[in-house]
Amino acid sequence: MRVRCVGGIVRDEAGRLLLIKRGHAPSAGLWSVPGGRVDPGETDAAAVVREMREETGLEVSVGPLVGTVDRPGANGVVYEIHDYEATAVGGVLAAGDDAADAAWFTPAEIRSLPTAPGLVTALTTWGLLPA
Repeated sequence: MRVRCVGGIVRDEAGRLLLIKRGHAPSAGLWSVPGGRVDPGETDAAAVVREMREETGLEVSVGPLVGTVDRPGANGVVYEIHDYEATAVGGVLAAGDDAADAAWFTPAEIRSLPTAPGLVTALTTWGLLPA
C-alpha cells in the first residue's frame, strides 16, 4: 500500500534548514523535514500548510516541488513523500503534534545529526546540502 505524504523545506534568513525531531514512528527520535500524510481530498499544498502549522507552529507559503522519495514503512506500507519549498510567513517556531523538537540547522550541523534514513542523501541530491 502506498501512502501519499508531503514535507516542507523551509530556510531562515541565514540559509539554515528547519528540521523536526520525530516524536513517533516512523523514525521516532530522528531529525527530518516537517511533514506528514495527505488527508483524503486534500491538496499537497494544503497538507504542507497544515503539517507545518501542526508540527512547527509556523504559517507557510508553499512553493515548487523540490523532490520526491519513497520510504518503506511497517507492514508493507510505502510512504511516497513529496517535499515542497516553503517560506515562513508567520507564527512562532515551537514543536507540536508529533514533533518532539523543532530547530534550524546549518548544512554542516545536519550532517552531524541523527537523521531519518535517506534524508541527507535526498537533500544533497536536490542541491540543498553541499556534496
